[in-house]
Amino acid sequence: MGSGYLLSPLMLIINTLFDIYILLVLLRFLLQMLRADFYNPVSQFITKLTTPPLRILRRIIPSIGGQDSASIVLCLLLIYAKFLLMRALEIPAVHIGGVMAPIGGVSYAGLLVLSVADLVALVLTVFLGAIIIQVVISWISPGNYNPVIGLVNRLAEPILKPIRKFIPPLGGIDLTPLFASLFLLVVKMLIVPPIIFLGSF
Repeated sequence: MGSGYLLSPLMLIINTLFDIYILLVLLRFLLQMLRADFYNPVSQFITKLTTPPLRILRRIIPSIGGQDSASIVLCLLLIYAKFLLMRALEIPAVHIGGVMAPIGGVSYAGLLVLSVADLVALVLTVFLGAIIIQVVISWISPGNYNPVIGLVNRLAEPILKPIRKFIPPLGGIDLTPLFASLFLLVVKMLIVPPIIFLGSF
């Protein structure tokens, strides 16, 4: 058994731990931006887990436009740290938004650009995931409410609402989630690859 035998499970652990925490920090930013219920138990859980590092960053990073800039900076720092760690383990490339991105031979500035690409892809994935979860819940448990559903609806609504103005329900069937999902996938395909290209030098 070569070194790759231990590298694969190690990479799984690194990716899982980093990605979960990055997602929590991003969710905190998005839920604050969308003015979700702060007293929602899920919101409280996210807030408690992400407050310690943000408390430090907020001392040097002010809010911009009333938004918590420190959360976005923390996301980028965590992604950047993950890429550095993966590069130290001699991982040559990673998947970002479905595109293979080299992390082994790029400069530190390029690695930062790739971090931005990863964050953009994650934001779009969060909105897409919220829409899919909302659709699934409407099928299996319509009319019921729990704290998770409230936050999912809050995340999905900014994408669904503008589209509903142009695509009304047809025959009682709401096709808005389908078109919204298609829109997000197209946006990811158009935006993420050029950012990766910029960071690959």
